[in-house]
Amino acid sequence: MLSMFQTEVADAAMAISEEKTLSIYKLIMEGGIGGQIIIAILLVLLAVSLYIYFERFFAIKAASKVDKDFMNQIKDYVANGNIEAAKNLCASIDTPVANLIGTGISRIGKPLDDINTAIENSGKLEIYKLETNVSVVATIAGAAPMIGFLGTVIGMIISIHEIANAGGQIDIKLLADGLYTAMTTTVGGLIVGIISYISYNHLVVKTDKIVYQMEAKSVEFLDLLNEPV
Repeated sequence: MLSMFQTEVADAAMAISEEKTLSIYKLIMEGGIGGQIIIAILLVLLAVSLYIYFERFFAIKAASKVDKDFMNQIKDYVANGNIEAAKNLCASIDTPVANLIGTGISRIGKPLDDINTAIENSGKLEIYKLETNVSVVATIAGAAPMIGFLGTVIGMIISIHEIANAGGQIDIKLLADGLYTAMTTTVGGLIVGIISYISYNHLVVKTDKIVYQMEAKSVEFLDLLNEPV
């Protein structure tokens, strides 16, 4: 009797030990080929999303740097009629604001409406450059949870198939593969979707700040041209 009790305790201890050592890797490996394919796709999407995020983040951060004395120097050059020096200054600073002002300076002497239109078109081009591949992150944010849900559906189909083949005797071990596929892919899809969604919105906020900066500097430049000589 004591021996049977000790055996049961040992089995329970082993079960607890196995439960504690259950890892994400084991969940993925035990989720069947369908779940592994879905997880692999999600990992690729996560890598792409993070790469684009960090690449755009540093590019936008560099683009947002504007010397505080930049517009003062532009004003001095324009006021003194030294247009060539103003052009060279803008060309030496590779930022959206400098490119925008450089476009306006290159058209000094033309009607203000033409200068304003040129600045607006240049601004659209700069915004397009800043938003390069950002839409991919937004697409991943929306697609990842759906891909995870696809894995859930596949897992449930596997579970139902195992139940149908069990002949009325349902064994939880037969359902394990399908359930692992259903749960791990759902969690994976949500994680990738959340990370991509946050990354996308952060990039949008950073880009909007540069857009406002460009608008402010372009208005300041047009006001400069409108000042009486």
